[in-house]
Amino acid sequence: MSLNISGLAKTYPNGVRAIDDINLGIGTGMFGLLGPNGAGKSTLMRTIATLQSPDAGSISFDDIDVLKEPMRLRRVLGYLPQEFGVHPGVSAESLLDYFAALKGVASRAERRRLVGYVLEATNLYEVRKKHVDTFSGGMRQRFGIAQLLLGNPRLIIVDEPTAGLDPAERRRFLNILREVGTHNTVVFSTHIVDDVKELCHEMAILNGGRILQKAAPAAATAALKGLVWTRAVPREALERMEARYGVLSSSYNPDHSVNIRVYAPERPSPEFTAAEPQLEDAYFAALKKEGG
Repeated sequence: MSLNISGLAKTYPNGVRAIDDINLGIGTGMFGLLGPNGAGKSTLMRTIATLQSPDAGSISFDDIDVLKEPMRLRRVLGYLPQEFGVHPGVSAESLLDYFAALKGVASRAERRRLVGYVLEATNLYEVRKKHVDTFSGGMRQRFGIAQLLLGNPRLIIVDEPTAGLDPAERRRFLNILREVGTHNTVVFSTHIVDDVKELCHEMAILNGGRILQKAAPAAATAALKGLVWTRAVPREALERMEARYGVLSSSYNPDHSVNIRVYAPERPSPEFTAAEPQLEDAYFAALKKEGG
């Protein structure tokens, strides 16, 4: 399976260029689309999902011309947006049965089997009789995965799914998504670096509607070997350090000093020590380079 995007562009009527000449090839497995809020991730996801049209470019999935044959893609597509509404007062089991019928599963016995399978796969079987509008945020996200699995999709698009989830719900959700991604093409957008690090075998960093870097997370991290340095500075010196050095990130210590991480081809000063690069360093380095 292969998703190919070529020369994709979209400018909104207010002049915002949301996606700017994007070229990507994505195969089977989990692909992370990493970028800050407003980077253009959701616009790209909605365009792939045939929910809006680009101004230019092409998208294909296997032998499907996505822009010319949107209904063909929708038959093999599973899409989980950032937020989705649910019918109040309807149980998870009943709502999934309804969705299965909408997707063309006419046999009641087959729907029962399919609904039972997706409830088990998403760890929702024990709460199948509960109303979906009473679910926690994490349970709703798992319900979103359950409904998209009903159609046995080959292409799955998941947009910012872990935002707002507590650590336990996030862990359960990511474990399920990892299983789903084993035999499908899954495009997973997020601004949370750890989600990509844990899930994805390949990623692209997006900002300002443009792809800044495409690489395996491990390769992006390894490329910074010997280029990341750290030191602790007084809190009041942070602004001065940011003006003087290429500070990638900073974090506070219990004594109220600040650890800074700096990108530099050589040791910036004797006070710095070499740091083992992290994926977060690669992310911030790409954004900083793009910002000039």
